[in-house]
Amino acid sequence: MNRLSIPRFGFAVGVACAIAYVGCVFVMLSVPQDVAIRFFNSLMHGVDVTTIMRWDMPWWETVLGVVDIFALGWLFGALIAGCYNCCEKSASKPGR
Repeated sequence: MNRLSIPRFGFAVGVACAIAYVGCVFVMLSVPQDVAIRFFNSLMHGVDVTTIMRWDMPWWETVLGVVDIFALGWLFGALIAGCYNCCEKSASKPGR
């Protein structure tokens, strides 16, 4: 098995999460409120998100959200790669 680069895999997951976040922002900016609510309700398996949706988010909070979600995605990706590499080490030992 190949080893994963922890920083590179973390970066890939972080970028994917940031793109998904920007996609959510784009949906909220480009469709009417009732359509956005229906869309996000369907993603949340029927949980009503009407009361927690914010429509007046300033641009700087959006940028901060992208940075935050990237950092969390990077950490999560690094954790996955680290666990994968640890499992790979133990699986490659002779006699297992």
